[in-house]
Amino acid sequence: MKYKHIIWDWNGTLLDDRWLCVAAINQTLSDRNMDLIDETRYKEIFCFPVIEYYVKLGFDFNHEPFSVPGTEFVEFYNTNFHRARLHANALRILQSVLVSNRTQSILSAGKQSFLTNWVKDHGLSDYFINVLGIDNHYAAGKTELGRAWMAELDFKDSEVILVGDTIHDSEVAEEIGSDCILVDQGHVTRRRLQETGRAVFNSLEQAWSYINSV
Repeated sequence: MKYKHIIWDWNGTLLDDRWLCVAAINQTLSDRNMDLIDETRYKEIFCFPVIEYYVKLGFDFNHEPFSVPGTEFVEFYNTNFHRARLHANALRILQSVLVSNRTQSILSAGKQSFLTNWVKDHGLSDYFINVLGIDNHYAAGKTELGRAWMAELDFKDSEVILVGDTIHDSEVAEEIGSDCILVDQGHVTRRRLQETGRAVFNSLEQAWSYINSV
């Protein structure tokens, strides 16, 4: 068994929330009479830091601070969060990880207080030895959080793998020293994910099959 600990990203990886992110940003765009986007366009331009994604959407932060539309997005998302569901087979896979005697955690760019409630609402708290979110709701600080978590884990870097759905997840893994694989069912197109050089899978089931086979 090569990998003894799995670090899961949350949004887009375990949680199927791309549609909600599109709805939330479209509400913010609509309020300003700006062009709306669809999920295809979203996957082509979504990126970290999130402020750069907003610039791609056409926001001008010389006229209003990023905190204004950023907060509007978060408020819409949180109001409608209960409508989001886990990706297919996510619960079964988390159960399989436990049975395999591996441990697992969540590392997310979501705010810690929100993330804890989200995981609890989905009945997943008992599956993870830690659930790690950031201290702000602008998706900043995931790398630093991951680096500190790797230092706490009682595993070699080569025994830890991060599973995510964005280019940023690949960048985080590079910085914290873990291995990484990506799934294209979340917030970024397969083409963009493949440009990272990481292995890209179509589903969590395929990703878990790979982890469990090496």
